[in-house]
Amino acid sequence: MTSPVVDVIIPVHTDRRPIARATASVLANTSTDTRVTVVCHNVAADAIAASLGPWSGDRRVRLLSLVDGIPSPAGPLNAGLDAATGEFTALLGSDDEYEPGAIDAWLAVARRDGADVVIPPLRTVQGGPTRSPPTRPFRTSRLDGVRDRLAYRTVQLGLVSRRRFGDIRMTTGLRSGEDVIQGASIWYSDARISAARGPGYLIHEDDPHARTSSSVKPAAESLLFLEAILERGFVATLSSSQRESFAIKLLRTHVMDILGASLQAGGPADDLAALSAGVRRIVELAPTATAILSRREARIVAELGRGADRDRLGAELAILTDFRRPANLIPASLPRLLHREAPLRFLAANAFMR
Repeated sequence: MTSPVVDVIIPVHTDRRPIARATASVLANTSTDTRVTVVCHNVAADAIAASLGPWSGDRRVRLLSLVDGIPSPAGPLNAGLDAATGEFTALLGSDDEYEPGAIDAWLAVARRDGADVVIPPLRTVQGGPTRSPPTRPFRTSRLDGVRDRLAYRTVQLGLVSRRRFGDIRMTTGLRSGEDVIQGASIWYSDARISAARGPGYLIHEDDPHARTSSSVKPAAESLLFLEAILERGFVATLSSSQRESFAIKLLRTHVMDILGASLQAGGPADDLAALSAGVRRIVELAPTATAILSRREARIVAELGRGADRDRLGAELAILTDFRRPANLIPASLPRLLHREAPLRFLAANAFMR
C-alpha cells in the first residue's frame, strides 16, 4: 500500500499472544488510512502469520522479522519506527487493543488542534480509566509537560507526528524502561500536544507474566534507563522546571516501584546499593525535587541516599499510600504545600481524572 496516514506498530515475541485481536481492533473499526506493522521479534514470521488468521492476507498488514536474540521491546519497536512512512505513528502491545473508532477519533483531535501528538485515554478491561497523566482540569489542548504533569504517562501510545518526532527511538537493550526517553522527549518539547476523550487504548492482562517488562529484575537493571535520560545532551535540553518535574516523577514512581518490587521479592542488598546510586543521580538532576515530595516519600529517598535500612524502608513504603496520614499529604517543605507536584494538588488532579 502507499504511505498511510497512521502507522501502527505492534511488536510480538511469541505466537501465543492474541495478535489477531490487537490487529482487528485497529483495522475493523477504522476509516482512516491505516497500516499495521507486526514486528516478529525472535519468532518465526510464519507462526505469527498463522496466529493472525485472515488478517495476515490483508493489504493493510505487513510483517517484519527481527532476530537479535535480545529480550527487549526496544528492538522491535525501533524496527517498526524505522519502517514507518505514515504521517503519524502509534504503538500497540500485542496483548492490548484499541476501542472501536479510536484512531478516527484521535486523528480528528489532531486535525482540529493542529496537534503533533494526541494522548489517548487508557482503560483496563476491568473497567475505568487510568489516571495518567493528571492534567489540569478541563484541559485537552496545548498541553504542557510541566503544568500538565505529562511525564506520568511514561510512554506515548497515541498519535505521534513522524515529521516532528521521526528520529525518536527507544533505549536499546533494556527489558524495561526503554520507553522513558521516548515519552520525556515528547512531553518536554515545544510540540503541540492534545489529549483525546472518547475511545481509547484498552489494556489487557491475559498473562501479565508474559510481558517482557513485568518480570522481576535486579534493581541495577531496572535503573539502566537512567543512562539515556540523564545523558548530558538530553538534560541540556530541559529547563530547570522541566528537570524538577521530571525528577519528582522519577522518584515518586520509578524509584518507589523498583524498591517495592525488590522488597516484595526479597531482593539482594545490591538492589539497595543500586537504588541509592540512582537516587543520588536523580536528585543531582534537580536538588529541589525532594522538598516537593511528601514527607514520607522524602524520608524514603533520604534513607536510600544514605545507604538504606531494609526494614525501615519496608515500613515506610507499606503506608506510603495511606492518605489518612499527614506525612503522605504534606510536602517535605511546607512552603511548597500548593506546588502542582506536591501531594495535595497532585492527588486532587488524580481524583479529577476518575
